[in-house]
Amino acid sequence: MILVFGGTTEGRKAVEVLEEAGTAYYYSTKTGEQDVATNHGIRLDGALDGEAMTACCREHQIRLMVDAAHPFASRLHKTIADVARALTIPVVRYERIYPPRNPEYTWIDDYAEVPADVRSLLATTGVQSIGKLKYLEARGVRVVYRILNRESSIRLAHEQGATDDQLCYYEDGSAIDVEAKAILLKESGLSGGFEQKVKAAQARGMRIVVLRRPELHFEHTVDGPYGLRRTVERLLPEFYALHSGLTTGTCATAAAIAATLRLTRGVTPDEVPVILPDGETIMVAVGYGEGYACCTKEAGDDPDVTDGLEIRAAVEPAEQLEIRGGDGVGRFTLPGFDYPPGEAAINKGPRQMMRDNISEQVRITISVPGGEETARKTFNPRLGIEGGISIIGVSGIVKPFSEEAFIQSIRKCMEVARASGSQRVVINSGAKSERYVRSRYPSLPRQAFVEYGNYIGETLAMADELHFAHVTLGVMLGKAVKLAEGHLDTHSRRATMNKRFISEMLAEAGCSISQDYTLARELWQAIPKNKIEDFVHVVLHHCLQHCQPLVPQAELTILLIDDDGTIHSL
Repeated sequence: MILVFGGTTEGRKAVEVLEEAGTAYYYSTKTGEQDVATNHGIRLDGALDGEAMTACCREHQIRLMVDAAHPFASRLHKTIADVARALTIPVVRYERIYPPRNPEYTWIDDYAEVPADVRSLLATTGVQSIGKLKYLEARGVRVVYRILNRESSIRLAHEQGATDDQLCYYEDGSAIDVEAKAILLKESGLSGGFEQKVKAAQARGMRIVVLRRPELHFEHTVDGPYGLRRTVERLLPEFYALHSGLTTGTCATAAAIAATLRLTRGVTPDEVPVILPDGETIMVAVGYGEGYACCTKEAGDDPDVTDGLEIRAAVEPAEQLEIRGGDGVGRFTLPGFDYPPGEAAINKGPRQMMRDNISEQVRITISVPGGEETARKTFNPRLGIEGGISIIGVSGIVKPFSEEAFIQSIRKCMEVARASGSQRVVINSGAKSERYVRSRYPSLPRQAFVEYGNYIGETLAMADELHFAHVTLGVMLGKAVKLAEGHLDTHSRRATMNKRFISEMLAEAGCSISQDYTLARELWQAIPKNKIEDFVHVVLHHCLQHCQPLVPQAELTILLIDDDGTIHSL
């Protein structure tokens, strides 16, 4: 069993990661005031001292703890470390991502170190810090305390001697409407809104005084959801039925980092830090050969023919960072991809990962022994990618799901959406389409947005079973042309793009195109601008014809999203 200490943004993210397992765990907060939606998490509310925490771990047979508490909760961090050491329970620290420390700010290690020349101060360090700052008032400093606008916080502020005219509230997370010459902040990281608060203060010409975060020392530290999942999989393998893996893009990036370190610093570490597209950092195992570094493709429990391939990177000095494809890496032979024909099939995401991770001016050549043979077992030949595999990956991590497990996860999300009280559910194929559609429904709760992956029919049937009055389906063109033909499961194993059917829809819309295309998204550029809306209406009418019968009692809205985020509807 896992015990999570939360009450923070990181605690909420930890819940999302653990919920993917469908396995019970415990979630502990001091006040119980955080609103966290869980299906499998068991809430434990109230502060735990060492004795109580030890008893809790024994009673619930805790085998792993996740410390996702606030970075300044020093007493709790120490208690967790002491109890874990006594009971030999591993701890994963879910840390925040912190921007570099700006030397132009005034950095302090204790509340007593606020500079003597500060005459007026806005303190945003929390209600618990009011008593520690009262000494400033004694020396004539005007202090205003910004706290949460809730009864318990206001009461605690009064107990520490703050008056009503000294209090202001977090009505807007970053706006500042207090007259003060300086602001006192905690080094709270990106998720704590640190940069937004600093920016707002600088706009008012305020001096920035920052309380450094305490240094925490845990054996296992992560700073994002993927790192947490992979660490849990390693420390408590049975918690997840299926384990995650790494994309070819992450493996290529890790190999490139290792090769660059050997070239520029003469070091050959067994693992290297890789910054993923979401900003978090994970450690990836690497190896070395004559003139190259390598990383073994790890698919986890996701069925993938590239599992076990060795992805190599060779680097040499250059005038700027260059990325090339070598043996075993395919090449684009048709238009419609991120790069023109003739370019190595290293997609935009992995290329950007390498740029984000490597600052040296080197030429990187990625190669994959056995890549050409493996590629014959993929869709690459059909897509016009020849000579090897593609180096791909949007998130950097492969999250495995059996079909049954994935559909069940959708059902759980739909049930949570219904439990949120929303009369509308908005289903999307993934994070990209959801990001665009959210602007249409800014007042809906986060739980009302659900990803269907490829299982459109299954998800619509769930919406009908749960009696949603309004259903919105967000879809991009690649899936829409399959859905329009009646494919309610758009996975490439079951449905492929039918050019003949697309031609029929183009004719129905009164337009034609002269150029050939490989991917559906190329149609946005191929169709004359004055005929786009006609084509869109034909596609949406066909989609509606197949989808409406699945939600006969609901108002169904289908939104077609183009590549730049423009939303089309009937």
